[in-house]
Amino acid sequence: MISFESDYIAGAHPKVLEKLMETNMEALGGYGTDKYCESAKEKIKAACGCPGAEVHFLVGGTQTNALVISSMLKEYEGVIAAKTGHVSLHEAGAIEYTGHKVLEIAQENGKIVPELLKEYLDTFYMDENREHMVFPGMVYISHPTEYGTLYNKKELEQISDICQGYEIPLYLDGARLGYGIMSRETDVTMEDIAKCCDVFYIGGTKVGALCGEAVVFTKGNAPKHFMTIVKQKGALLAKGRVLGVQFDTLFTDGLYFDISRHAIDMAEQLKGMLKEKGYQFYMESPTNQQFVIVENGKLSELKKSVAVSFWEKYDDAHTVIRLATSWSTTQEDMDILKEVL
Repeated sequence: MISFESDYIAGAHPKVLEKLMETNMEALGGYGTDKYCESAKEKIKAACGCPGAEVHFLVGGTQTNALVISSMLKEYEGVIAAKTGHVSLHEAGAIEYTGHKVLEIAQENGKIVPELLKEYLDTFYMDENREHMVFPGMVYISHPTEYGTLYNKKELEQISDICQGYEIPLYLDGARLGYGIMSRETDVTMEDIAKCCDVFYIGGTKVGALCGEAVVFTKGNAPKHFMTIVKQKGALLAKGRVLGVQFDTLFTDGLYFDISRHAIDMAEQLKGMLKEKGYQFYMESPTNQQFVIVENGKLSELKKSVAVSFWEKYDDAHTVIRLATSWSTTQEDMDILKEVL
């Protein structure tokens, strides 16, 4: 059995594990005050071209989204997200659990459309009953999106300008950020993201780490006493070194970008194989996630030797599935998959 089910099916990149073992017996301060966390922060700020940024490490994506969003919103505000956004669909109401509503708007290929965002905000502020409504206090996007699609630089700048006009922060979920940045079809860099977004996070869990996400506040806008808020929510890791060592390793000698590029190379090979075998794509993706429409009988056969993700029903006879490559995908995996397909 081979797996293309997700991009976090494997543990961690060998260099990350080696560094964790190498530093295992070092006596270090807790809660992210160690030298590896500090080193990782400096390397991340350099990679973002944002020396004044403030960086914090958290454990997982849902935890990060809930903490960042709830700590930056006022009690009467909600967060705008695409109907297909991760916070809208696949986080079990984590944002609402913090007391803040997810304000869903229409999407196009998994993305928020700048014109529709502006229309939504304009309409809200023209409503004379707005004082009785949940105020839009933040815009949430993910890059790549749930469908593996990407914002281009112009779209990102337009959304950023709209947010600035309404004085609300733009937050980018970067759970798979490495795969977005290293796509062959993108014109967006990490520096562009740092310029356009008020806060974003760099995903480690899906890109070579055992666990961990690096939150980057780019405009001197981190919530006051953010570490205390993290602690209050039960999310402050005592052995913060575990996160610091991993990100320090990932951002040494371009490892994060190299392994992300590898996933994209595998994804491009995967796309070619699927097209060669006549599979119908549900949506074209320039990143590591590929979505295809499969006849249900064929899917049952495929599942006997390949782990894939159910995405949604297409019709009574067909299902949309996702196949994901990652930093850990091997050429052997690809060769076996080609035989099975």
